[in-house]
Amino acid sequence: MTTAAERKAKIEKAGYNLFQLPANDVLIDLLTDSGTGAMSRDQWAAIQRGDESYAGSPSYYIFKDAVQQLFPYKHVIPTHQGRAAERILFSVLGGKDKVIPNNTHFDTTRANIEATGAKAVDLVIAEGHNP
Repeated sequence: MTTAAERKAKIEKAGYNLFQLPANDVLIDLLTDSGTGAMSRDQWAAIQRGDESYAGSPSYYIFKDAVQQLFPYKHVIPTHQGRAAERILFSVLGGKDKVIPNNTHFDTTRANIEATGAKAVDLVIAEGHNP
């Protein structure tokens, strides 16, 4: 376990670039939703208990009901990762001559936008470039 001072020194040494930070220096990786971190025994056990139904899984209806309690959407489309959801979203919102603004686009977000022919624009204030 590292101290706050050690973590600060490590990220400074990496130039504040998370892709230059050695994985051994990261305790909890929140950079991606790709599932690259180690799974707990409870997570492995949940896989074994999971419903493998191709369609009509009870867990889908639990998920759908929970989402619809929070948001007034008629349709709920579960996806396995954020980038898959982005691909669906930007296939509708993107396209030639479209501009998609953001504070700073994540690399796969930018790729999903630009794959549609749209332009991904970062709108970062000057302070956003100073760690």
